[in-house]
Amino acid sequence: MTAQTAVQKLIDTFADWLKHRRELNELYGMNRSDLDRIASDLRVSSTDLDELVRHGPRAVDELPKLLKALRIDEAALSRAQPLVLRDMERVCALCLHKRRCDEDLAAGTSPEHYQKYCPNAPTIKRLLRVDPLTVKFLAATNRKM
Repeated sequence: MTAQTAVQKLIDTFADWLKHRRELNELYGMNRSDLDRIASDLRVSSTDLDELVRHGPRAVDELPKLLKALRIDEAALSRAQPLVLRDMERVCALCLHKRRCDEDLAAGTSPEHYQKYCPNAPTIKRLLRVDPLTVKFLAATNRKM
């Protein structure tokens, strides 16, 4: 990494942090009824909405990587089970095991270890065992890989 690239990355990180701080200030400036209405529209609790905003827009970066590591087609899952995927995103965003997940994703060991700590593991297990649409798109995805 060159010095210029490192400086640019630092500037981008600071800009992202600043943008997130503005979003937090906007959220905390709302009255409770507006916040409750937004949460209801999004079909999450007000507490979860608050947590999701505090965690920021990159809070679910691990989920697409995990799905790919497990050879699950995220786009097909989104079409077949959009509410399940949305709930998985919420669960991922609120997860307390980000460091371990990131380490496993970087090492390529997620398929062997995610069940031990991932709060989405039961949903993934259910998708892989029960949902015939999931089985169909998984089979198609596995043939492509």
